[in-house]
Amino acid sequence: MARFGIEEEFILLDEETLVPLAMSQDARARIVGERAGGTISPEYLTCQLEAATSPLGTSADAAAQLRGMRALIGENAAVEGGIAVATGTPFIAPLRMELSPSEHYLVVADLLGEITREHLANGLHVHVEVPDDEERIRALNRVRAWMPTLLALTGNAPFAHGRDSGFASWRSILIRRLPTCWTPPRFHDVADYRARVDQLIDVGLIAEASSLGWTVRLAERYPTVEVRVFDAQLTVDETLFAVALTRALVLSDALDDAPDVALDAIDGSLWTAARHGADARIVDPTSGDVAPVREIADRMLRRIAPTLAAHGDEEFVTEMMGRLRTDGTGAQRQLRAWERGGVDGLRELYRTGTAQS
Repeated sequence: MARFGIEEEFILLDEETLVPLAMSQDARARIVGERAGGTISPEYLTCQLEAATSPLGTSADAAAQLRGMRALIGENAAVEGGIAVATGTPFIAPLRMELSPSEHYLVVADLLGEITREHLANGLHVHVEVPDDEERIRALNRVRAWMPTLLALTGNAPFAHGRDSGFASWRSILIRRLPTCWTPPRFHDVADYRARVDQLIDVGLIAEASSLGWTVRLAERYPTVEVRVFDAQLTVDETLFAVALTRALVLSDALDDAPDVALDAIDGSLWTAARHGADARIVDPTSGDVAPVREIADRMLRRIAPTLAAHGDEEFVTEMMGRLRTDGTGAQRQLRAWERGGVDGLRELYRTGTAQS
Protein backbone atom coordinates (compact mmCIF):
# COMPACT_ATOMS: atom_id res chain seq x y z
CA MET A 1 0.00 0.00 0.00
CA ALA A 2 1.41 3.38 -1.01
CA ARG A 3 2.56 5.57 1.83
CA PHE A 4 1.67 9.25 2.05
CA GLY A 5 2.66 12.37 3.97
CA ILE A 6 0.92 15.59 4.96
CA GLU A 7 2.16 19.15 5.51
CA GLU A 8 -0.22 21.61 7.18
CA GLU A 9 0.50 25.31 7.59
CA PHE A 10 -0.92 27.42 10.42
CA ILE A 11 -1.04 31.12 11.17
CA LEU A 12 -0.91 32.53 14.70
CA LEU A 13 -3.56 35.21 15.34
CA ASP A 14 -4.02 37.54 18.27
CA GLU A 15 -6.85 36.11 20.36
CA GLU A 16 -8.74 39.40 20.65
CA THR A 17 -8.27 41.06 17.26
CA LEU A 18 -7.46 38.08 14.99
CA VAL A 19 -4.52 40.08 13.60
CA PRO A 20 -1.46 37.91 12.75
CA LEU A 21 0.86 37.62 15.72
CA ALA A 22 4.60 37.01 15.41
CA MET A 23 5.83 34.26 17.71
CA SER A 24 8.74 35.12 19.96
CA GLN A 25 11.99 33.21 19.49
CA ASP A 26 11.47 31.48 22.85
CA ALA A 27 7.96 30.38 21.88
CA ARG A 28 9.14 29.04 18.54
CA ALA A 29 11.99 27.18 20.21
CA ARG A 30 9.53 25.47 22.56
CA ILE A 31 7.35 24.09 19.77
CA VAL A 32 9.61 23.31 16.79
CA GLY A 33 11.13 19.85 16.41
CA GLU A 34 9.86 16.28 16.39
CA ARG A 35 6.44 16.31 17.99
CA ALA A 36 3.52 13.82 18.22
CA GLY A 37 5.10 11.54 15.64
CA GLY A 38 5.73 14.32 13.11
CA THR A 39 7.77 17.50 12.85
CA ILE A 40 6.79 21.10 13.59
CA SER A 41 8.92 23.77 11.92
CA PRO A 42 8.93 27.53 11.27
CA GLU A 43 7.32 28.71 8.05
CA TYR A 44 8.00 31.69 5.80
CA LEU A 45 6.82 34.39 8.21
CA THR A 46 7.23 34.50 11.99
CA CYS A 47 3.46 34.22 12.46
CA GLN A 48 3.43 30.87 10.62
CA LEU A 49 4.23 27.26 11.52
CA GLU A 50 4.20 24.03 9.54
CA ALA A 51 3.30 20.57 10.86
CA ALA A 52 4.60 17.68 8.74
CA THR A 53 3.72 14.06 9.41
CA SER A 54 6.13 11.18 9.12
CA PRO A 55 5.46 8.74 6.23
CA LEU A 56 2.05 7.20 6.86
CA GLY A 57 0.30 4.01 5.86
CA THR A 58 -3.24 4.47 7.19
CA SER A 59 -5.76 7.24 7.69
CA ALA A 60 -5.96 6.34 11.40
CA ASP A 61 -2.23 7.01 11.80
CA ALA A 62 -2.64 10.28 9.92
CA ALA A 63 -5.50 11.39 12.14
CA ALA A 64 -3.51 10.66 15.30
CA GLN A 65 -0.46 12.62 14.15
CA LEU A 66 -2.44 15.57 12.83
CA ARG A 67 -4.53 15.88 15.98
CA GLY A 68 -1.48 15.58 18.20
CA MET A 69 0.46 18.29 16.39
CA ARG A 70 -2.57 20.58 16.12
CA ALA A 71 -3.18 20.31 19.86
CA LEU A 72 0.46 21.16 20.63
CA ILE A 73 0.44 24.14 18.28
CA GLY A 74 -2.84 25.35 19.76
CA GLU A 75 -1.55 25.05 23.33
CA ASN A 76 1.62 27.00 22.51
CA ALA A 77 -0.34 29.68 20.67
CA ALA A 78 -2.51 30.18 23.77
CA VAL A 79 0.60 30.82 25.87
CA GLU A 80 1.40 33.70 23.49
CA GLY A 81 -2.13 35.10 23.77
CA GLY A 82 -3.06 33.76 20.36
CA ILE A 83 -4.95 31.18 18.37
CA ALA A 84 -3.32 28.90 15.80
CA VAL A 85 -5.58 28.82 12.76
CA ALA A 86 -5.65 26.48 9.77
CA THR A 87 -7.00 28.85 7.13
CA GLY A 88 -5.67 29.78 3.71
CA THR A 89 -5.56 33.50 4.51
CA PRO A 90 -6.08 35.39 7.80
CA PHE A 91 -9.18 37.50 8.40
CA ILE A 92 -7.07 40.65 8.48
CA ALA A 93 -3.39 41.29 7.88
CA PRO A 94 -0.94 44.12 8.59
CA LEU A 95 0.99 45.63 5.70
CA ARG A 96 4.26 44.03 6.72
CA MET A 97 5.21 40.86 8.58
CA GLU A 98 8.59 39.68 9.80
CA LEU A 99 10.42 37.02 7.83
CA SER A 100 11.48 33.82 9.61
CA PRO A 101 15.28 33.69 10.08
CA SER A 102 16.43 31.32 7.34
CA GLU A 103 18.97 31.59 4.52
CA HIS A 104 16.49 29.94 2.15
CA TYR A 105 13.71 32.37 3.05
CA LEU A 106 16.06 35.34 2.60
CA VAL A 107 16.81 34.19 -0.94
CA VAL A 108 13.09 33.77 -1.65
CA ALA A 109 12.26 37.18 -0.15
CA ASP A 110 14.95 38.85 -2.24
CA LEU A 111 13.40 37.34 -5.36
CA LEU A 112 9.79 38.20 -4.45
CA GLY A 113 10.34 41.80 -3.33
CA GLU A 114 7.08 43.51 -2.40
CA ILE A 115 5.12 40.25 -2.72
CA THR A 116 6.80 39.01 0.48
CA ARG A 117 5.19 41.80 2.51
CA GLU A 118 1.71 40.60 1.57
CA HIS A 119 2.24 36.87 1.27
CA LEU A 120 0.18 35.64 4.20
CA ALA A 121 -0.90 32.35 2.66
CA ASN A 122 -1.26 28.94 4.32
CA GLY A 123 -1.51 25.72 2.35
CA LEU A 124 -1.96 22.00 2.73
CA HIS A 125 0.47 19.77 0.81
CA VAL A 126 -0.19 16.07 0.27
CA HIS A 127 2.57 13.64 -0.76
CA VAL A 128 1.75 10.25 -2.29
CA GLU A 129 4.53 7.71 -2.68
CA VAL A 130 5.18 6.51 -6.24
CA PRO A 131 8.54 4.68 -6.28
CA ASP A 132 9.13 4.59 -10.05
CA ASP A 133 10.49 7.81 -11.60
CA GLU A 134 8.59 7.58 -14.87
CA GLU A 135 5.35 6.55 -13.16
CA ARG A 136 5.56 9.72 -11.06
CA ILE A 137 5.52 11.73 -14.28
CA ARG A 138 2.56 9.75 -15.58
CA ALA A 139 0.75 10.37 -12.29
CA LEU A 140 1.51 14.09 -12.43
CA ASN A 141 0.14 14.27 -15.98
CA ARG A 142 -2.89 12.25 -14.87
CA VAL A 143 -3.93 14.51 -12.00
CA ARG A 144 -3.06 18.04 -13.18
CA ALA A 145 -6.47 18.62 -14.78
CA TRP A 146 -8.24 17.55 -11.55
CA MET A 147 -6.69 20.33 -9.47
CA PRO A 148 -9.61 22.76 -10.04
CA THR A 149 -12.07 20.13 -8.78
CA LEU A 150 -10.02 19.54 -5.65
CA LEU A 151 -9.72 23.28 -5.01
CA ALA A 152 -13.42 23.88 -5.51
CA LEU A 153 -14.34 21.21 -2.94
CA THR A 154 -11.88 22.46 -0.31
CA GLY A 155 -11.61 26.26 -0.63
CA ASN A 156 -10.94 27.81 2.79
CA ALA A 157 -9.64 31.34 2.33
CA PRO A 158 -12.56 33.78 2.01
CA PHE A 159 -11.12 36.92 3.65
CA ALA A 160 -8.81 39.73 2.58
CA HIS A 161 -8.12 42.85 4.67
CA GLY A 162 -10.95 42.21 7.12
CA ARG A 163 -13.69 41.73 4.56
CA ASP A 164 -15.20 39.11 2.28
CA SER A 165 -12.81 38.86 -0.67
CA GLY A 166 -15.52 37.45 -2.92
CA PHE A 167 -13.34 34.38 -3.40
CA ALA A 168 -13.63 30.95 -1.85
CA SER A 169 -9.83 30.75 -2.03
CA TRP A 170 -8.16 34.15 -1.90
CA ARG A 171 -4.94 32.27 -1.17
CA SER A 172 -5.04 30.84 -4.69
CA ILE A 173 -5.13 34.37 -6.10
CA LEU A 174 -2.18 35.43 -3.94
CA ILE A 175 -0.24 32.35 -5.07
CA ARG A 176 -0.90 33.36 -8.69
CA ARG A 177 1.65 36.17 -8.29
CA LEU A 178 4.54 33.81 -7.63
CA PRO A 179 7.13 33.22 -10.38
CA THR A 180 5.98 29.63 -10.90
CA CYS A 181 2.39 28.88 -10.01
CA TRP A 182 -0.79 27.07 -10.80
CA THR A 183 -0.68 24.43 -13.54
CA PRO A 184 2.49 22.65 -14.67
CA PRO A 185 2.87 21.73 -18.34
CA ARG A 186 2.41 18.16 -19.51
CA PHE A 187 5.73 16.30 -19.49
CA HIS A 188 7.06 13.63 -21.84
CA ASP A 189 9.19 11.93 -19.18
CA VAL A 190 11.47 12.59 -16.20
CA ALA A 191 14.20 14.05 -18.40
CA ASP A 192 11.71 16.55 -19.84
CA TYR A 193 10.56 17.50 -16.32
CA ARG A 194 14.12 18.10 -15.11
CA ALA A 195 15.07 20.07 -18.22
CA ARG A 196 12.11 22.40 -17.82
CA VAL A 197 12.74 22.94 -14.11
CA ASP A 198 16.44 23.62 -14.79
CA GLN A 199 15.41 26.22 -17.34
CA LEU A 200 13.24 27.98 -14.75
CA ILE A 201 16.23 28.06 -12.41
CA ASP A 202 18.49 29.40 -15.18
CA VAL A 203 16.01 32.18 -15.96
CA GLY A 204 16.02 33.13 -12.26
CA LEU A 205 12.35 32.44 -11.55
CA ILE A 206 13.22 30.05 -8.72
CA ALA A 207 16.42 29.48 -6.79
CA GLU A 208 15.97 25.70 -6.67
CA ALA A 209 13.50 23.01 -7.66
CA SER A 210 12.00 22.89 -4.14
CA SER A 211 10.67 26.43 -4.70
CA LEU A 212 8.31 25.43 -7.51
CA GLY A 213 4.84 26.84 -6.91
CA TRP A 214 2.86 24.51 -9.18
CA THR A 215 -0.37 23.00 -7.89
CA VAL A 216 1.23 19.56 -8.33
CA ARG A 217 4.90 18.67 -8.71
CA LEU A 218 7.46 15.99 -7.98
CA ALA A 219 8.89 16.25 -4.47
CA GLU A 220 12.65 16.77 -4.36
CA ARG A 221 13.45 14.91 -1.13
CA TYR A 222 11.02 12.01 -1.46
CA PRO A 223 9.79 9.63 -4.20
CA THR A 224 6.38 11.28 -4.13
CA VAL A 225 3.91 13.24 -6.19
CA GLU A 226 3.13 16.37 -4.16
CA VAL A 227 -0.26 18.07 -4.56
CA ARG A 228 -0.19 21.69 -3.36
CA VAL A 229 -3.51 23.09 -4.57
CA PHE A 230 -5.26 23.07 -1.19
CA ASP A 231 -5.78 25.88 1.27
CA ALA A 232 -5.01 24.91 4.86
CA GLN A 233 -8.13 23.13 6.15
CA LEU A 234 -10.12 24.09 9.25
CA THR A 235 -10.40 20.56 10.66
CA VAL A 236 -8.50 17.29 10.64
CA ASP A 237 -11.38 15.56 8.88
CA GLU A 238 -11.23 18.06 6.03
CA THR A 239 -7.50 17.52 5.70
CA LEU A 240 -8.05 13.74 5.60
CA PHE A 241 -10.75 14.24 2.95
CA ALA A 242 -8.23 16.11 0.78
CA VAL A 243 -5.66 13.38 1.41
CA ALA A 244 -8.04 10.56 0.46
CA LEU A 245 -9.01 12.23 -2.82
CA THR A 246 -5.39 13.01 -3.64
CA ARG A 247 -4.14 9.49 -2.98
CA ALA A 248 -6.89 7.94 -5.09
CA LEU A 249 -6.30 10.32 -8.00
CA VAL A 250 -2.54 9.78 -7.99
CA LEU A 251 -2.82 6.00 -7.83
CA SER A 252 -5.87 5.33 -10.03
CA ASP A 253 -5.13 4.23 -13.59
CA ALA A 254 -8.85 4.61 -14.35
CA LEU A 255 -8.07 8.23 -15.24
CA ASP A 256 -5.52 7.46 -17.94
CA ASP A 257 -8.02 7.48 -20.81
CA ALA A 258 -9.11 11.08 -20.18
CA PRO A 259 -8.44 13.67 -22.91
CA ASP A 260 -5.51 16.05 -22.57
CA VAL A 261 -6.95 19.30 -21.20
CA ALA A 262 -5.10 22.42 -22.32
CA LEU A 263 -3.12 24.36 -19.72
CA ASP A 264 -5.14 27.55 -20.23
CA ALA A 265 -8.38 25.63 -19.66
CA ILE A 266 -7.03 24.20 -16.39
CA ASP A 267 -5.80 27.61 -15.23
CA GLY A 268 -9.12 29.20 -16.16
CA SER A 269 -10.89 26.51 -14.15
CA LEU A 270 -8.58 27.11 -11.20
CA TRP A 271 -9.54 30.80 -11.24
CA THR A 272 -13.26 30.14 -11.28
CA ALA A 273 -12.83 27.39 -8.64
CA ALA A 274 -11.00 29.91 -6.46
CA ARG A 275 -13.77 32.46 -7.09
CA HIS A 276 -16.91 30.34 -6.71
CA GLY A 277 -15.79 27.23 -4.83
CA ALA A 278 -18.20 24.30 -5.01
CA ASP A 279 -20.64 26.42 -7.07
CA ALA A 280 -18.14 26.95 -9.89
CA ARG A 281 -18.38 25.76 -13.47
CA ILE A 282 -15.09 24.32 -14.70
CA VAL A 283 -13.67 22.16 -17.47
CA ASP A 284 -14.45 18.47 -16.97
CA PRO A 285 -11.21 16.42 -17.23
CA THR A 286 -13.18 13.40 -18.47
CA SER A 287 -14.62 15.16 -21.53
CA GLY A 288 -13.15 18.63 -21.98
CA ASP A 289 -16.64 20.13 -21.64
CA VAL A 290 -17.68 22.78 -19.12
CA ALA A 291 -19.91 21.57 -16.28
CA PRO A 292 -20.79 22.33 -12.63
CA VAL A 293 -18.20 21.21 -10.10
CA ARG A 294 -20.64 18.93 -8.29
CA GLU A 295 -21.33 16.95 -11.47
CA ILE A 296 -17.63 16.65 -12.21
CA ALA A 297 -16.93 15.58 -8.64
CA ASP A 298 -19.52 12.81 -8.95
CA ARG A 299 -17.84 11.55 -12.13
CA MET A 300 -14.45 11.71 -10.43
CA LEU A 301 -15.69 9.69 -7.46
CA ARG A 302 -17.16 7.00 -9.69
CA ARG A 303 -13.84 6.59 -11.47
CA ILE A 304 -11.68 6.47 -8.37
CA ALA A 305 -14.13 4.43 -6.25
CA PRO A 306 -12.11 1.17 -6.56
CA THR A 307 -8.93 2.93 -5.39
CA LEU A 308 -10.76 4.63 -2.52
CA ALA A 309 -12.18 1.26 -1.48
CA ALA A 310 -8.78 -0.44 -1.70
CA HIS A 311 -7.42 2.07 0.84
CA GLY A 312 -10.47 1.98 3.11
CA ASP A 313 -11.48 5.56 2.23
CA GLU A 314 -14.71 5.13 0.25
CA GLU A 315 -17.14 5.37 3.17
CA PHE A 316 -15.30 8.32 4.69
CA VAL A 317 -15.22 10.24 1.40
CA THR A 318 -18.94 9.60 0.91
CA GLU A 319 -19.62 10.94 4.41
CA MET A 320 -17.48 14.03 3.78
CA MET A 321 -19.23 14.75 0.49
CA GLY A 322 -22.50 14.63 2.44
CA ARG A 323 -21.12 17.09 4.99
CA LEU A 324 -20.00 19.35 2.16
CA ARG A 325 -23.52 19.45 0.77
CA THR A 326 -25.11 20.24 4.15
CA ASP A 327 -22.46 22.32 5.96
CA GLY A 328 -20.55 23.86 3.06
CA THR A 329 -16.84 24.31 2.49
CA GLY A 330 -14.49 25.86 5.01
CA ALA A 331 -14.82 29.19 3.22
CA GLN A 332 -18.60 29.09 3.46
CA ARG A 333 -18.52 28.20 7.15
CA GLN A 334 -16.07 31.02 7.86
CA LEU A 335 -18.31 33.52 6.11
CA ARG A 336 -21.37 32.29 8.04
CA ALA A 337 -19.48 32.55 11.34
CA TRP A 338 -18.46 36.13 10.49
CA GLU A 339 -21.95 37.14 9.40
CA ARG A 340 -23.53 35.72 12.57
CA GLY A 341 -20.96 36.64 15.17
CA GLY A 342 -18.26 38.88 13.73
CA VAL A 343 -14.80 38.40 15.23
CA ASP A 344 -16.28 36.42 18.13
CA GLY A 345 -17.93 33.99 15.73
CA LEU A 346 -14.72 33.48 13.77
CA ARG A 347 -12.69 33.03 16.94
CA GLU A 348 -14.97 30.26 18.12
CA LEU A 349 -14.82 28.50 14.76
CA TYR A 350 -11.05 28.76 14.58
CA ARG A 351 -10.52 27.42 18.09
CA THR A 352 -12.13 24.11 17.22
CA GLY A 353 -9.49 23.33 14.60
CA THR A 354 -6.54 23.13 16.99
CA ALA A 355 -8.37 21.95 20.10
CA GLN A 356 -9.22 18.44 18.93
CA SER A 357 -8.33 15.46 21.05
